[in-house]
Amino acid sequence: MSYLFIEYPRCTTCKKAKRWLIENNVDFKGRHIVEENPNIEELKKWIDESGLPIKKFFNTSGVKYKELNLKDKLPNLTEDEQMNLLASDGMLVKRPIIVGNNKILVGFKEEDWEKLK
Repeated sequence: MSYLFIEYPRCTTCKKAKRWLIENNVDFKGRHIVEENPNIEELKKWIDESGLPIKKFFNTSGVKYKELNLKDKLPNLTEDEQMNLLASDGMLVKRPIIVGNNKILVGFKEEDWEKLK
C-alpha cells in the first residue's frame, strides 16, 4: 500500500515524519502542500474519513493563521467558509497529512503512525 504524504518540505515536523516513513519502509508519494494545496473535495473526504472536526485540519501554530486572527474568527464561520479558507492556502492546513488504506492522519504522532505499518 502506498500512501499520499502531504508535506511542507521546510517544516521540521514534516521532516521528522518523512524520516520515520523512510526508516519504517512505508511506501509513500510526497506532495508539496503549497504547490498543490488540497482542494475542497479532498478536504471534505479526508475530514469525513478521519472523523476529526474541521478545526483539526487548521495549522493553528502557523504565521498565516495568526496573521488572519483565525483563533477568534473560525468559531463564527460556517463549515463551508472554513473549508474554502483551508482550500485557499496550503499554509493554513496542518501538516503533515498521510492518506491511504482507509487512514487519514493529521500531524505527526509516532504512536499513531505505527498503525501505518
